[in-house]
Amino acid sequence: MIVATTGAAIVLALGLFLAVLKYNPARAAYALFSGAFGSWYAFASGTLVRGTPLILTGLAVALAFRAGVFNIGAEGQFLMGATAAAAVALYGPALNRPLVILLCFLAGSLLGALWAAIAAILRTRFNVLEVISTIMLNFAATYLVSYLVRGPMQEPTHVYPQTATIPAAAELPRLAAVRLHVGFFFALAAAGVAWWVMRSTAAGFRLRVTGANPDAARSAGGIDVHRVVFSAFAISGALAGLAGAIEVQGVTFALYENISPGYGYTAIAVALLARLDAALVVPAGIMFGALEAGAAAMQRDAGVPSVVVSVVEAVLILALLGARSVRQRFREAV
Repeated sequence: MIVATTGAAIVLALGLFLAVLKYNPARAAYALFSGAFGSWYAFASGTLVRGTPLILTGLAVALAFRAGVFNIGAEGQFLMGATAAAAVALYGPALNRPLVILLCFLAGSLLGALWAAIAAILRTRFNVLEVISTIMLNFAATYLVSYLVRGPMQEPTHVYPQTATIPAAAELPRLAAVRLHVGFFFALAAAGVAWWVMRSTAAGFRLRVTGANPDAARSAGGIDVHRVVFSAFAISGALAGLAGAIEVQGVTFALYENISPGYGYTAIAVALLARLDAALVVPAGIMFGALEAGAAAMQRDAGVPSVVVSVVEAVLILALLGARSVRQRFREAV
């Protein structure tokens, strides 16, 4: 319900904003809707393809936040996962297609987890705030990718800042006649597993209790808080890294500069909109995927800059957070 309400609020606010900016709201709204839902091809090739990395990175952020870990580094972990998958696909062993795809997935998840582990060590050993360390690691990952695609991993002609195209064996299968790849179904499966773990397992309970009150978890529950925090970091990084691997194998087929349009940052909005619920991350990710696909069509067909949608998204997410804070304070006062 909250996802549908927020989507409707974004569309309404976007219309008002466009009217203020002297654009034609009706034409822009039609282009937005057509670009996101106008046909099966638009929905599958635009909305769902863009929603896939948002579901996985949104899951990464949601699980970390539920454990009280403010992982703002999904962007960097996404980039590291993409780098690992591209490296394995280009320089790894020649295996059959299922094994190559699985190996790329594992490499992306592992490097994403290791990248997150840096911030985990800094927090658990040296009490460094993860908000700062993960943001800094995002910049480090961005510049590392830039170095690699302009240096050791650059394509053979050394003209473009990207790697060579990955072999066909590493590419994810697609549905007939559309760009939607099987990575979307892996994202759905990951969300289902995460929801079950959080609701039905002791590990999920320890994670939720640690996020709610680490002192009580340590003293009354006998929970190893440092271990739970480290695990939350690693799992979060692995999910974001998997998102990067799937993006390379299913969409771009190469690693290049600016491969992510900010999926790791949009993931924060996805997780917050979903109220950190793994099940609600799926519709929230698809909704933001629809907005991004529709924004591109709106810019192309109606001449409205796509960043207008991003501005409206940001304002409404801030409004949601403010309303949530007000409700909590009101309940505490009562």
